[in-house]
Amino acid sequence: MNYPVEIDGSYLEGGGQALRNAISLSVILNRPVRVVKIRANRPKPGLSHQHLHGVNLLRDIADANVTGNKLLSTELEFTPRSHTYGQYSVDTRTAASITLIYQMVMPVLVFGNMRSSIDVIGGTNVAFAPQVEYMEQVLQPALKRFGINFELKVLHHGFYPRGNGRCRLAVNPIRSLNAAQLTDFGQLQSVQGCAFFAGRLPVCVASDMRHSAEREIHRLWPDRVCNIQVYKHTPEEARDNGAGIILTALTNSGCVLGSATIGDKNIDGHMIGSKASWELAGYIKNEICVDAHLQDQLIIYMALAKGCSRIRTGALTKHTRTAIYVAELMTGVKFNFEYGNFGQTLISCEGIGHLSPYMDDNI
Repeated sequence: MNYPVEIDGSYLEGGGQALRNAISLSVILNRPVRVVKIRANRPKPGLSHQHLHGVNLLRDIADANVTGNKLLSTELEFTPRSHTYGQYSVDTRTAASITLIYQMVMPVLVFGNMRSSIDVIGGTNVAFAPQVEYMEQVLQPALKRFGINFELKVLHHGFYPRGNGRCRLAVNPIRSLNAAQLTDFGQLQSVQGCAFFAGRLPVCVASDMRHSAEREIHRLWPDRVCNIQVYKHTPEEARDNGAGIILTALTNSGCVLGSATIGDKNIDGHMIGSKASWELAGYIKNEICVDAHLQDQLIIYMALAKGCSRIRTGALTKHTRTAIYVAELMTGVKFNFEYGNFGQTLISCEGIGHLSPYMDDNI
């Protein structure tokens, strides 16, 4: 009998990371999994809306037997069966993070038998989750190193608390993942960015974000291009109030580093712009190739790739350590660490070389 792998959802980060990666790997490897103590370190433990919608989406794709898939459930058992790829849609009816749902389903679609698309209604720019612009501008070029190609179309932006955002993700399947090398920082070429606002918020909110961010970057790298645009979402693009900034640093070796900050109820444009630029400046000064928000998202792909992947990042986050815990337990791989100057950490892993059962090497 194929007994389920048990994952401790309270491990380190104690949030949704363990659940997301465990269910993704369960579908990809066709291994039953039991996740216990789900989100034990959160104020409201158990499945939230975004986790439940992600689980149910993968249940439908994998025709899985699932127990415990209800709101606030702290234990879930997931047994995949036959897989069906194609077009799916999810309406969270909340501001649940669209990008975290995509984070859960993306690795599964990569090993599918056809181009698949996932239409999700929820939050595009919410706290404690990657912003949709970050997924487009930072995650996408990083995943191309593994051979992954996806298209993300933002149909409508949605902010907390109402959501109402809508995105469509399309993923092309591949036979296997390439081992990726993200270790050469090179030299900083430019910093690009967008300070956005929507709804009834005044333009000065975004202007303050831009001015504070540009001032910090120009102070540290006066000879480098820093181009931050101010953009107002039209009512057709976003109905509710929302504001934030996304910054990316580009190097001549192809590294793309990102920093994004979203406004809360009391929006201070100068504080938002300064926070984003300070974070990005830290990555640049320490010659980090993979920023703190990307490192945990790459772990599952490193574990599944063919060959040894290496990424140069900063201190490991709890999210990353949790992702490594799940990946090692479910795939049997071993992650190795080397520590360098300026807090650098080199993460390496010889992946299992997982092959899609639906495609041959000639495709």
